[in-house]
Amino acid sequence: MSKATQKYLASLILFGSNGIVASMIDLPSLFIVLARVSLGAALLVVLVALSRSARTNLQAPKHPKQALCLAVSGAALGVAWLFLFEAYRYVGVGVASLLFYCGPVIVMALSPMLFKTRLTAQKVLGFAAVTVGAFLVVGQGLGEGVSPWGLFLGAMSAVMYAVMVIFSKKVTQIGGVECSAIQLCGSLAAVAVYLGFSAATGSIKLPSAAMLAHLNVPAALCIGLVNTGLGCYMYFSSMGELPVTRVAVCGYLEPLSAVVLSALLLGEAMTPANVLGAALILGGAIYSELGEKLRLRAASHRMATA
Repeated sequence: MSKATQKYLASLILFGSNGIVASMIDLPSLFIVLARVSLGAALLVVLVALSRSARTNLQAPKHPKQALCLAVSGAALGVAWLFLFEAYRYVGVGVASLLFYCGPVIVMALSPMLFKTRLTAQKVLGFAAVTVGAFLVVGQGLGEGVSPWGLFLGAMSAVMYAVMVIFSKKVTQIGGVECSAIQLCGSLAAVAVYLGFSAATGSIKLPSAAMLAHLNVPAALCIGLVNTGLGCYMYFSSMGELPVTRVAVCGYLEPLSAVVLSALLLGEAMTPANVLGAALILGGAIYSELGEKLRLRAASHRMATA
């Protein structure tokens, strides 16, 4: 397993704990998003400023178009989070999460046109198993009456996820902390504009002084500095080095890790559907990555023994 793949998988597991940490923060969901991107962006900007090599070898001024792609990618992720948290209010976490994780489906479908990626039968079958597994893991709320507006918000979060991945894959010359800092600053800009507009129109109330006085500061720092700052550094810095199909398939390990961590740390029960979904996600991801290699190896062995 390459170092980039290890970092990507570690970031997904870290993101899977977001719900657990966020449940400890008594703030409206949109302000949790603002806090996490603000702290995460601040951490990465400070790391860039403190790193002598980063300061002397900044690539963004040399590649402004790629820097713009990174900013758009980060803004798309911020907007995706906004759509997702709004969808939570109308259709619940399960359905909203399921719609959000249709984003990798969009990426996979567009990859042959955008990235000239060859979709083998093994990758398609593996991805199908992963998608069904994700449905079983997070789709428990589909039997309830759902809001069309909530479904639209969830679908838009998936579209913005796809935009985030597509623009990230366009960047080849900017990497590391600098890459992640630009993307999180893009996320912060998008979230700040949305919340500023919402506050000005009165569609959202600012947190009260009493709410801020009882804020769980360690949890807020954790979700901002660790889950978002460190997590996004590992996520964004590894994405450019990975095949788009691996990014799409392995992305489903995030909802899986959320369910498993909730069961381990919060004592939430895993239903038979959750267990089956977990098996399909892991099995589908492994088959998507290794199925073609195993087929070619078997064919080579048959030719050698013929």
